[in-house]
Amino acid sequence: MSRGVVLITGASAGLGEEMARQFAALGYDLALCARRVDRLAKLAAELPTRVVVRPLDVTDDDAVFTVFREFAAELGRIDRVVVNAGLGKGAPLGTGRPDANRETARVNFLGALAQTEAALEIFRAQQRGHLVIISSMSALRGMRRSMTTYAATKAGVAALAEGLRSERIPGVDVSVIYPGYIRSEMNEHVRQKTPFMVDTVTGVRAMVAAIEKRKAKAYVPAWPWVPIGAAMRLLPLSVVRRLA
Repeated sequence: MSRGVVLITGASAGLGEEMARQFAALGYDLALCARRVDRLAKLAAELPTRVVVRPLDVTDDDAVFTVFREFAAELGRIDRVVVNAGLGKGAPLGTGRPDANRETARVNFLGALAQTEAALEIFRAQQRGHLVIISSMSALRGMRRSMTTYAATKAGVAALAEGLRSERIPGVDVSVIYPGYIRSEMNEHVRQKTPFMVDTVTGVRAMVAAIEKRKAKAYVPAWPWVPIGAAMRLLPLSVVRRLA
């Protein structure tokens, strides 16, 4: 018997793909969406539970609502939505690449906003649900150079989650996950010996464990990111800048 239905955006690669594998291993049916539907179909064929896939560009607001509603209709319900789709592009502001920063902002914040709206439409109708927003440790402070816009978008989605928790919507739990350095397709260009970098399976295992506990917020993996997270709130920027 299924433990429930988990909808994951950006599930065709990286953290989203591995979350799909780990949630399926726990017995959840899955609703998976991403732009690369061929990769979703291949993933679905490998998983042991029921999996429904749809192509989705999260910057298309109408498509986000349509796809989420179709998932709910086909699977009967949506118990958890993981707002995961994201983009890691960026350039130092004022250096001639506003297109890269604008695209990152559109995907990571406006796309997350659309996903959150669509998820809560379903949850309010069901009177229950678990919204999970994937942020980043970079959200805790302003970051420099190519990370500036990315970090700002991740701070923005964390603020969305906090606002929703404050609203206390009946039957709805809200979690925000702050991953540290987890190897994924998004950061495959980063040098292999980055301090504290963990492999995808290990990092996602920590994410899934926090999600399953319905934590309001979680820095993952807990070591070393819980103490680093506490320090980042207090350290001067001259120190924080060395982490990016």
